Amino acid sequence: MCGIVAYTGHQPAHQVLVEGLKRLEYRGYDSSGVAILDGSEPYVAKAVGKVAALEEQVWKAAPAGVVGIAHTRWATHGKPTEANAHPHADCTGRIFLVHNGIIENYLVLKKRLIAAGHTFRSETDTEVLSHLVESHYQGDLEAAVRLALLEVQGTYGIAVLHRHHPRQIVVARRGSPIVLGVGPDESLAASDASALAHHTDQVVYLEDNEVACLEPGRFSIRTLDNRAVERGPTLLEGGAEAMDRGRFPHYMLKEIFEQPEAVENALRGRINHAEGVPKLGGLESVRERLEQARNLIIVSCGTSYYAGLFGRYAFETLTDLVVETELASEFRYRKLNIRRNTVVLAISQSGETADTLAALREAKRKGALVLGLVNVVGSTIARESHAGVYSHAGIEVGVASTKSFTSQLTILVLMALLLGRSRDLSYEQGDQLLRGLERIPDQMREILAHSERLRELARQYCGVEHFLYIGRKYQYPIALEGALKLKEIAYIHAEAYAAGEMKHGPIALIDPDFPTIALAPNDSSYEKIVSNIQEIRARDGKVIGVTTAGNSRLAQHVDDLIEVPANHDLLMPLLTVVPLQLFAYYCAVERGCDVDKPRNLAKSVTVE
Repeated sequence: MCGIVAYTGHQPAHQVLVEGLKRLEYRGYDSSGVAILDGSEPYVAKAVGKVAALEEQVWKAAPAGVVGIAHTRWATHGKPTEANAHPHADCTGRIFLVHNGIIENYLVLKKRLIAAGHTFRSETDTEVLSHLVESHYQGDLEAAVRLALLEVQGTYGIAVLHRHHPRQIVVARRGSPIVLGVGPDESLAASDASALAHHTDQVVYLEDNEVACLEPGRFSIRTLDNRAVERGPTLLEGGAEAMDRGRFPHYMLKEIFEQPEAVENALRGRINHAEGVPKLGGLESVRERLEQARNLIIVSCGTSYYAGLFGRYAFETLTDLVVETELASEFRYRKLNIRRNTVVLAISQSGETADTLAALREAKRKGALVLGLVNVVGSTIARESHAGVYSHAGIEVGVASTKSFTSQLTILVLMALLLGRSRDLSYEQGDQLLRGLERIPDQMREILAHSERLRELARQYCGVEHFLYIGRKYQYPIALEGALKLKEIAYIHAEAYAAGEMKHGPIALIDPDFPTIALAPNDSSYEKIVSNIQEIRARDGKVIGVTTAGNSRLAQHVDDLIEVPANHDLLMPLLTVVPLQLFAYYCAVERGCDVDKPRNLAKSVTVE
């Protein structure tokens, strides 16, 4: 949600800032703006809608400054208007500030500032920060920012400029990511490392309650209580090439087709056939505690939550753990009974999901061993977990997650298998699963080679307004994920149910205009789901069946058939999800939707 880019150096700042904002468009936003220190008068521009509208203004003006900040806003306090767009200025017009997050005590602060004579021009919580910095400013911008933030309750990632400090930018974070980029004679900052990839591969991740002062080619970090922090740069994984769509019309389609490589990257160096066990170096430091674990709680949100539901089945199948899957947004509001030898696994693509991070911290507070499964190296969840595993899916730009999801499924199987082999899972069972995982990438390529079939189905069904997805056992989480994809990018109302729940109410919805996608691979629950399909057909509902290649028996029970290659029952979700992603994508294209930037959504949800 929202995006920040900041630059001080020798290049025209407007070029760096606008390019950075365009690389953050996938995060979701409704307005944008820049502030550039250009001689005696700062240059400020704002626009509602796409960054392209801001870009037109900025390129026409071509401000000469080499230091500036920029922002894409996802509305929380106040509607999407130019007045509410960032940057926000103080009363004097000398201080400019951009902000990601939410200031929870902004009304109290605003009332006090107004009483002191400050004038506000927007409906936002953010504007409080610019006036608060103004109230503390006595010639030292970094000190003013630190003192202001000591009064703030809530979350923030900010970047601040002052006309009297024409080469300096001050940034800070609490609960909302800020990454510094280090280059020769220039310094950058952003809310997402992808905005920095074209300029440097040397990055520094700020921790919560830290403030950094940037000047061309150098930076310093201090805590809010004014203690110096020494931290060197790390190498940025991925790079600029990941932001190129190549031959694909949308990032989402590119990332669907990158899934074979994403699974290969998740497996690389982690297979030990000699012992029938995975090698997960990120868990070695807690290996003994893991072997003593008796309870596992998986916390996550959105698509990662559906990965967690699959993970529950994987851990229950391969280990003797008692497993729960929880929505991170509800986890810390429940009365938690964290038993001895409990592990909490937090799953997040970005590693910055606010609800998941809050759940992680609550679990640590209660004494649990906390593991992280994230894609972004150096992210907050990665740093705050006791141990964890990276999925190595690469940069994912499309808001609707695809390759991150299948990477998460892959890692969850590896983690469950690792623990299972330390208990009573045999070598033969372990090696069978490892060999099955190694077949997945080529089997995905086989499905992708027949993507035209999914395009044809999308043309046939894209006009409907309601869809049902059903699955059993391992396929139930995939039904949920398939329905979510259709909702996210095609704006088609879609419900997903465990197939056995059909008769307990949802079957009342079935009619000729309410089609169903039934996940029916030839597994241990096949006969049961065929019965559910027959119930739907008896009520004139149309059915698209997804089954194992060669299973001709299903054809007589469905209107349309999609086949995927055969693999171990536990691994079939890695294959059945691919046609669901393609179907949702092609439905969205046929309906003229903005696939990579679906309305109202953001890639990284950093507010609760």
